[in-house]
Amino acid sequence: MHTVKAISLDLDDTLWPIWPIIERAEAALHDFLLAHAPVTAEQFPVPAMRHVREQIAQAHPELAHDFTAQRKLSLQHAFHLSGESDALIEPAFDAFFRARNDVTLYSDCLPALDRLAARFPLIGLTNGNADLGRTGIGHYFIGCISARDVGTAKPHPPIFEATSQALGIAPQYILHVGDDPWLDVQGAHDAGFRSAWINRTGAVWPAEIMPPHLTITTLLQLAERLEKVSA
Repeated sequence: MHTVKAISLDLDDTLWPIWPIIERAEAALHDFLLAHAPVTAEQFPVPAMRHVREQIAQAHPELAHDFTAQRKLSLQHAFHLSGESDALIEPAFDAFFRARNDVTLYSDCLPALDRLAARFPLIGLTNGNADLGRTGIGHYFIGCISARDVGTAKPHPPIFEATSQALGIAPQYILHVGDDPWLDVQGAHDAGFRSAWINRTGAVWPAEIMPPHLTITTLLQLAERLEKVSA
């Protein structure tokens, strides 16, 4: 493996499990609607609002990289159907987004980030819309490259290229760490990055794509391996 000079990290399901967070955020949004838009809340309980968002995503493939825009369009649609004011879109989204960034990290993450950030520049690389600063771990990172900002999602090369440019480091010296074989590992390979697959669930590697350079089960395991290599 080329000498690793920087690490890019996927966020959702790599540093924290995403679905419990989304469920809490959807509940927080519903609580907001109950208080401020009761007609919308009655017409669109959590499962119905989730269905609206899925319909919006299907109807707007051009927004596949922008979960924030999808969520706001969903709210606009719901307010339109309920007859309540779409002036509530932003505060309703804020209620969702606060909870979306109230993350519960995997137990290995903080000690691993301490060790990794002491040795390498770390940068977030995500298709999601988490705000690293609001999650409480932004100080470990030099920044975050998101699909929403770049306009293209993983596994497509432009988001990886933007990450390389932000770091000022050539792709072959960047190790990308993520949980998704196609989005993270295949995407990293296509962009010339090195790859580490974090397999927290005991998943079987899909035989049809090239395997990662490293396979780990926790972020601490990555820190330990990189420390051994440099030693």
